[in-house]
Amino acid sequence: MQSPPFRETADAIAAMAQKGLLAVEMEAAALYAFATARAKTVLCFAHVTNQMARNEGDFEKGEADGTIDALAVIRAAAEAWLTMNRS
Repeated sequence: MQSPPFRETADAIAAMAQKGLLAVEMEAAALYAFATARAKTVLCFAHVTNQMARNEGDFEKGEADGTIDALAVIRAAAEAWLTMNRS
């Protein structure tokens, strides 16, 4: 049986906080469900930029808050994966 999708209810947030989780990424959960269903390999990078809309204006942070650095990490990982899979 599959887990239900995550919903940002007060109870769900409290339950995840109690487990020590700092973030739940719903799109990543969907990608991993796809990977399982299709027997495909998926790797997801998460750049956490907000706190579930708890603070006003708490969404897109732009280049100053790590966007460029996050993309550099993803590029390095992709290049390493491609190198490993060429042999």
